[in-house]
Amino acid sequence: MTNERRTGDRVVFERGIPAFMMGIDGTWRRNCILEDVSETGAKLTVEGSVEGLHLKEFFLLLSSTGLAYRRCELSWVNGDQIGVNFIKQGDKSRRDGRRQTLDPAVV
Repeated sequence: MTNERRTGDRVVFERGIPAFMMGIDGTWRRNCILEDVSETGAKLTVEGSVEGLHLKEFFLLLSSTGLAYRRCELSWVNGDQIGVNFIKQGDKSRRDGRRQTLDPAVV
């Protein structure tokens, strides 16, 4: 059994859910199967090679039209399976800046 690194609960799909991976710049796209998912990440089985793809940051498209998606970064690779972490909207510095502008008396 592998060491579980994920902290949140995960949902495992019996047959997997067809999805797509796409480069941030749109220069590549791969079919994949969503094997399991949690609030923070997912495990994917990728069709075709991932060699040479820019996987530091990419989109996981959950619909063929691209309307449902998550921004991802690569966590691990094991053969044709990869683990991804979901990237939250906004970065830490932007969120910290918003917190500082809140007036505690108003909240």
